[in-house]
Amino acid sequence: MNMTSFEALAMIKECEKKVEDKHWISHSIYVGNSAGVIATALKEKGYNVDIELAKTLGYIHDIGKYNGESRGHVMRGYYYLKEKGFDEKYCNICLTHSYLNNDIKCTAGKGPNPEDNPFLDEFIKNHKYSLEEKIINLCDLMCTKDGVFTIDKRMVDLIVRKGAYETTQYHVIETVKLKKYFDDLLGYNLYDLFPEIKENL
Repeated sequence: MNMTSFEALAMIKECEKKVEDKHWISHSIYVGNSAGVIATALKEKGYNVDIELAKTLGYIHDIGKYNGESRGHVMRGYYYLKEKGFDEKYCNICLTHSYLNNDIKCTAGKGPNPEDNPFLDEFIKNHKYSLEEKIINLCDLMCTKDGVFTIDKRMVDLIVRKGAYETTQYHVIETVKLKKYFDDLLGYNLYDLFPEIKENL
């Protein structure tokens, strides 16, 4: 079953009524909106990218927090959408959005132990990230509950909140690489798409 961006937005808005911590809702809206901006710019450059899908994935990437808990939201979101009958491309974003470089160790904060979740470890290792999924990876690392920021400022935000671990430098390096990947596709600094970033410096 497919999902539209309108349906995705309605889904997280429904969750908003049931949870005390609503930060992930506004974060998800910023991720979906910014994903649409980047996808549109790539489309204009001639790349085969689905703008509607990018927005939809952005809105639902954190849907596993529907019960108000962040811990375990990756797997919880995956199964939540599967049980509702949505296609794999929607379920998979719950798994892929947190991990760069096909590695569950390449994440913000302390990542999961591969031995504790072999399914997730194998999935991330073998999954071929779509362009839309890569867009969500980047937007997730640019957006807070308050707006769109440079990855530098967002990295500091994540480290302050989640702590620094032995994999933190690795994750920061891969985040910088991901941003450059999109700069190279566009042929310019993608921050130019978000004039509000200057206000958030």
